[in-house]
Amino acid sequence: MFKKDKSDKKITKEERFRRVASRRVKEILNKMRLLENCANKSNYSYSEEQADKVISTIDSEWRKVKSKFNNTKTRKEEFSL
Repeated sequence: MFKKDKSDKKITKEERFRRVASRRVKEILNKMRLLENCANKSNYSYSEEQADKVISTIDSEWRKVKSKFNNTKTRKEEFSL
């Protein structure tokens, strides 16, 4: 399952982590910037409750990610407005 480079050596788990994590963080940051556009009241209409739900859901997921890096178990929840 390890990808091989030109010298036919296995990529280490750390190298794979750096590659994958870097790409995923960039994607998340881009999506967050896109979500930030939804806060523009000139283009969108939303209630305070909807905004709170968006923020609390993202905050909850972020806490789960942090706990995974600290080896704490969490359960998966779905999002819906």
